[in-house]
Amino acid sequence: MKKLYTPFALLLGFIAVAQIPAGYYNSATGTGLTLKTQLHNIIKNHDDQGYNAIDNFFTAHDIDIYYEDDNTILDPYSEKPNATDAYNYQPDQPGDICGNYNSEGDCYNPEHVIPQSVFSQAPPMRGDAHHLLPTDGRVNNFRSNFPFGVAGTLVSQNGITNPTTNGSKLGANVNSGYSAGYTGTVFEPIDEFKGDIARIYFYFVTRYQDVIAGWNNYAMFTPNNSGTVIAQPFLNILLTWNIQDPVSQKEIDRNNDVYDYQGNRNPFVDNNNYVAMIWGAPLGRSENDIVNVSVYPNPSANHQVNIQSDRSLNRIELTNINGQLIRRIDNPVTVNNVYTLSDLPQGLYFLKVAAAEQFSVKKIVVN
Repeated sequence: MKKLYTPFALLLGFIAVAQIPAGYYNSATGTGLTLKTQLHNIIKNHDDQGYNAIDNFFTAHDIDIYYEDDNTILDPYSEKPNATDAYNYQPDQPGDICGNYNSEGDCYNPEHVIPQSVFSQAPPMRGDAHHLLPTDGRVNNFRSNFPFGVAGTLVSQNGITNPTTNGSKLGANVNSGYSAGYTGTVFEPIDEFKGDIARIYFYFVTRYQDVIAGWNNYAMFTPNNSGTVIAQPFLNILLTWNIQDPVSQKEIDRNNDVYDYQGNRNPFVDNNNYVAMIWGAPLGRSENDIVNVSVYPNPSANHQVNIQSDRSLNRIELTNINGQLIRRIDNPVTVNNVYTLSDLPQGLYFLKVAAAEQFSVKKIVVN
């Protein structure tokens, strides 16, 4: 997966995150469903540009400057992160936008990550750029309205090659491990974009929590539920994907672009700690089981905190209440199993520590 964090990339990440308006997340102070409602109130009043405007957004902002860096349309269902794509679409070629298609590679169109049938094609959901992605028309049709999951035995549909040219596939959900509990047909994107899909879902069920309880026709959503919303095992799948595929520079850039376009943000890209604070950890894992840490002194009066962990950490991230990344340390140095963060400004922070794909999130206060 092309998610290399060089010092230059980290600098870009900080600059991108710094575009969050000052105070944007100041009211997001709770945990659990209280926090979800607070985030809903922050992002709920976006400026709906309408579905017909999305093609112009795609051609301006969904551009591949991350993989081949060839300025073609970035389609998560055809992009090969570590190889040459089987086909590409050009943003300056109107003929690449569907229209009619017969096979994969003919044209692209808007993919509603949450299917339109779920919300009866109603606005503002239909035109919300946070869950609209440019994807090959044939593969979009192939994915259809199926939920996302872990595809096992492949399922034939409409004669399309399965898996698709980049490895996205349709199949019976693997009813074991972290995807246990569902046996129906699911669509599985490649690993590079699984976290993207997860964070789109977390955004969607937060942005539309005031109306979503009336949408009872989708396997991924629990009927008559405006709280947790996402049904098991799909919540477990999305929580796992969110950990396995961390926020990328592409998502940070797109979040800023969507904010400029329609005036709201995806909080789970800005501050990924919100995911665990609302929905917890995947089943079978508790926060203490993942990484057992203690943070002291907390509150801190000397602008310094110590982190003691029962295992070697490979990353420490500190974000403030606005979702701004204050400090990130890869492969931090430990002295007698204690990591120290010094010269911390006064404030309330979320401290995320990670060991491999496992993590823990703590609130800390610096007085």
